[in-house]
Amino acid sequence: MHIDELWEGEMEGVEVGGEKVLLINVDGEVRAYRNRCPHQAWALDEGDFDGQTLTCVRHMWVFDARSGTGVNPDNCRLNSFPCKVDEDGTILVDVG
Repeated sequence: MHIDELWEGEMEGVEVGGEKVLLINVDGEVRAYRNRCPHQAWALDEGDFDGQTLTCVRHMWVFDARSGTGVNPDNCRLNSFPCKVDEDGTILVDVG
């Protein structure tokens, strides 16, 4: 995926190396998380992203989109992947 396809405040579910990944553009910085809520593995790209927090549509769990840490409840965390935007604008995700 190219950075021009993921504007600030947007998220997109993609597949990388067989892994379902959620890409989120938070204030111009791209984050990559496993596209599954840690609660019951619901697809996070079906939830809501307000530019700062991500809310799982299934049970309304809320996460800080920049860090992946839980807001409600605060004792959980999204599974993250290292990612960067290459010089040509391609978003690169390392799913290991």
